[in-house]
Amino acid sequence: MRSAQQILAEAKVIAVVGASRDPYKPSHTVPLQMIRHGWRILPVNPFVDEVFGIRAVPTLADLDEPVDLVDIFRPARDAVDVVRQAVAIKAPAVWLQSGIVSAEARRIAQEAGIDYVEDRCLAVERAVGRLTRLP
Repeated sequence: MRSAQQILAEAKVIAVVGASRDPYKPSHTVPLQMIRHGWRILPVNPFVDEVFGIRAVPTLADLDEPVDLVDIFRPARDAVDVVRQAVAIKAPAVWLQSGIVSAEARRIAQEAGIDYVEDRCLAVERAVGRLTRLP
């Protein structure tokens, strides 16, 4: 299993489940920071048409391109289904944001052989590792 830093360093396209238009929520500020550092973000949210000027899709199954990472901004009880969806679309890694922990989601990811990170912030890990996708 790759480390959080390896996952981020190797990812180019990140699907963000629960991406928000509310500029005061981490589910907005974290993916926005990743965009500013060169990652391609695909918002997944059934309640909005777009986030960051990017068309949002209702579920991972609605994505029309492969992703390198599924970042989850949903409560732990919802994360289980999202991880199942990530497995179904053959995402190589899933990441549950800070404060989100799920033994069942972890088990599903491990059984599927995909990388799994929980209770860690994508933006913090990016900053700590001084990672960027910009030239």
